[in-house]
Amino acid sequence: MTNDNSAPITLEDGPSKGRYVLAMDGAEAELTFTKVGAGQIILDHTGVPDAFRGRGVGERLVEHAVKQARAAGKTVIPLCPFAKAQFERHPEWADVLRRPSQKR
Repeated sequence: MTNDNSAPITLEDGPSKGRYVLAMDGAEAELTFTKVGAGQIILDHTGVPDAFRGRGVGERLVEHAVKQARAAGKTVIPLCPFAKAQFERHPEWADVLRRPSQKR
């Protein structure tokens, strides 16, 4: 079995949507997103197969998206309930969290 922390996260990026994927042991977890202009992304959905549950894979995907957004100077709208819960658990991610008063 592959170590969850060593499995790479890859980006599948399209013109308006994309996803981060962590694949190992014949299964894959994903975090999908939608681009909103040049400066924001909406985290739409976190999908983690049962084989990965309880291993921090979903959190790792959200953390990766946060790091990528931060590096690109983007803000994040966590629409996905799992991603939203992760933002609530990680106040250190607040710098990329889009506030309701922020404009696109």
